[in-house]
Amino acid sequence: MEYRFLGRSGLKISVLTMGTFTFGGKGPFAMVGSQGVKDARRLVDLCIDAGVNLFDTSNMYSNGLSEEILGEVLAKGKRGDVLISSKARMRIGDGPNDEGVSRYHVIRECERSLKRLRTDVIDIYYMHEWDGVTPLEEMLEALDTLVTQGKVRYIGCSNYSGWHIMKALGVSDRDRRQRFVTQQIHYTLEAREAEYELLPIAVDQGLGVLVWSPLAGGLLSGKHRRGKEAPVGSRQNAGWTEPPIRDYDRLWTIVDALVEIGEARGVSAAQVALAWLLGRPAIASLVIGGRNEEQFEQNFRAVGLKLTAEERGRLDEVSAIPMIYPYWHQQNFARDRFGAGDRALHGEG
Repeated sequence: MEYRFLGRSGLKISVLTMGTFTFGGKGPFAMVGSQGVKDARRLVDLCIDAGVNLFDTSNMYSNGLSEEILGEVLAKGKRGDVLISSKARMRIGDGPNDEGVSRYHVIRECERSLKRLRTDVIDIYYMHEWDGVTPLEEMLEALDTLVTQGKVRYIGCSNYSGWHIMKALGVSDRDRRQRFVTQQIHYTLEAREAEYELLPIAVDQGLGVLVWSPLAGGLLSGKHRRGKEAPVGSRQNAGWTEPPIRDYDRLWTIVDALVEIGEARGVSAAQVALAWLLGRPAIASLVIGGRNEEQFEQNFRAVGLKLTAEERGRLDEVSAIPMIYPYWHQQNFARDRFGAGDRALHGEG
């Protein structure tokens, strides 16, 4: 296993994080997976044996059941050796304060998550989604309180836009509050929009990037192919709609390239897709899930896979995103003064 610093913090995390989205299978989450304690324990042990040291969950995954299962599994003498990340913000009930990032909601949900996880501290606590109603000052003061109380070690955001992140970081710096050290985002060969703002911000501001659904819900695994129905047992076959695909011809062209590169190297398309991500700027870890040991073991092998410049160039070309304004203008007139953040999009000096 390889370990990387989480942004500018001193915390090292494994480049693969175990996602527990499939734990519980309550409500719509059953379309993705429904692992109970027995299956979860087997997969957690497999990940720990492979060197994975970060386990990611959320208060809303199966309405808290994912946290409960992870807490029970790690309670058996494993908690001291690993890190836990969880999240709050999404609606988790019918009450007027059952969503958002108010001081009331954030502190209450953190304390509930701690009980479900059977731990005294959450190592990385994400704000799961933007809340444009609650003042950032209130949210950051609540997170600051949780860190001061020893209930949270590091804070992060997930699914924020570029201006959301920069506004939050500005408030943190101005008010001397805890600062985001990480963002968890959706970023794949099929979905490269993060390169417009989120990756440049991560490079410039020192945020370690974790990627959720790095195989686009399995669409980049090589098991989904052009002109064929979704495989039986896949989340797409069950009706899951994330991530949205706007150009299926482009998707299958990317998959074709992944499969061809994988076959030439004797590896899977999924390993090629993960290796491409691990070579991108600011990436700290990829959050991987799975229904069985084979899926995890296949993904573990991506850590040692180094793509050639030619292979990367081909994948970059078939997945390239349009240079929208103002980036096309900067490409024409500012490229001789690009900084490190700019190169996360433009890829050149």
